[in-house]
Order: sequence, then structure tokens, then C-alpha cells
Amino acid sequence: MKNTAQLYRMHTDEHICPYGLRSKDLLERKGFEVQDYKLTSREETDKFKEKHDVKTTPQAFIDDKQIGGYDDLREYFDMGPAGQTGTTYTPVLAIFAVAFLMSLATSFAYTAEFNLIKVVELFVAYSMTILAIQKLRDLYTFSNSFITYDLLAMRNIRYAYIYPFAEAFAGIGMLAAISGYIVGPVSLFIGTVGAISVFKAVYIDKRDLKCACVGGDSNVPLGFVSLTENVFMIGAGAWMLYLALWVS
Repeated sequence: MKNTAQLYRMHTDEHICPYGLRSKDLLERKGFEVQDYKLTSREETDKFKEKHDVKTTPQAFIDDKQIGGYDDLREYFDMGPAGQTGTTYTPVLAIFAVAFLMSLATSFAYTAEFNLIKVVELFVAYSMTILAIQKLRDLYTFSNSFITYDLLAMRNIRYAYIYPFAEAFAGIGMLAAISGYIVGPVSLFIGTVGAISVFKAVYIDKRDLKCACVGGDSNVPLGFVSLTENVFMIGAGAWMLYLALWVS
């Protein structure tokens, strides 16, 4: 026979509480039969909170004992905090992983055999483009983070607004096979300035900063990943110039 839990959560025409749904799912995964009580109006919700002297919903009860909200339930079941906490490389690793799979998929779709050079070109181009999108989502927030360590952006804040567009231009330019004379210098310039800036901030000044590589609101630490992004751009710029000068 399943244990029984009572859950009170807000569920109105205007708002369905996501933590209420998460609490219900967690209780069910833990083997409880959930008596799901929906608070269908703001007034009903306020009355419930006043009656039980709580500030938020959902509220779960097990064995007639009030456990609390979703975070309290996780603690009750000896689970860690929900979501990402603290510094993490997950956003950037996710971007690189998807960019790599996209490069493999594109390469296999348009070439009869595996071409390592083409896969690397596509990987760098996709990575740069996706990273640029992350910055372009909120230029103001990105620039606030970027100007704290980029040497050129510190002197001229407008550069912080230009940078994501330049990165997107370089990535898309590689995908479109635009002349290396045009795309190469852009990628080489922003990559070199970025690499020097990150190296100085992290390895010389020993500053503990968040990276703006995936937008200004990330918890990705400034360091190896940021340097890798800039090395990608330097390599891409040099490669495009090489192709324009000696291969074309």
C-alpha cells in the first residue's frame, strides 16, 4: 500500500505553479499517492497561506506533518538543491557538444566521406555563431560583464556592443565561405584581444571573474573556457587567411 501525501498548490486560469508540479512529480517518484489539492484562485491561495502561516505555496504534508515547499521536499528526501548552483561549465560544454554534433551532421550530409578538416572548420564556425547568439540575447548584461576584463572594452565600452556582432560575422562568414581576406582579420583581431585580456585577468592579475562568453548572466568562471573560445577565433582567422593567401 502506497504512503499518502497531501499537496496544496496554486492552479488557476492565469497561473499554474511550476514548483507545485515539481512537488507532485517528486512525491510520486518517491512512491507516494498524492492527494492533489488545487488552489484555484488568488483569494483561496491567500486564505490557505494565512491559515497555515506560510508565505508561499506549494505546501506538502506527509503523515500529517507539514514538510513545506519544493526545496523543503528535496531536503526531506536528502536530495541536493534543485537546478545549477555555483560556478559551472555546463552552458559552454552544452554549446560545444551541440556544435560538434552539428558539424558532424553537416559534414556527413554534404560529403561522401569523413573529412576531419571540414568537421573542425564547421565546429569552430558553429561554436562561434552559437556563442554570439548567447551574447546577443542581452547586450547590456553581456557588456556589463565583458567590460570588467576585456582590455579594449575597458577603454571603449562601444567595443563590448560590437564584439558579439563581430563574432557572429566571423562564424557565419566561415559557414558561407566568404573570402578569408574579409572574415579572417575580424576573427583574428577579436580573438587576439580576447586571449590577451583573459590571460592577463586570470593568470597575471589572479582575478576571480565570471565569463561573459555565454552572456553576462552566466556562472561560467573566467579562465580556460574563455581562453579556448578566443584561441578558436585566432585559429579560425589564421586558417581563413591562409586559405585566401595560399590555397585560393
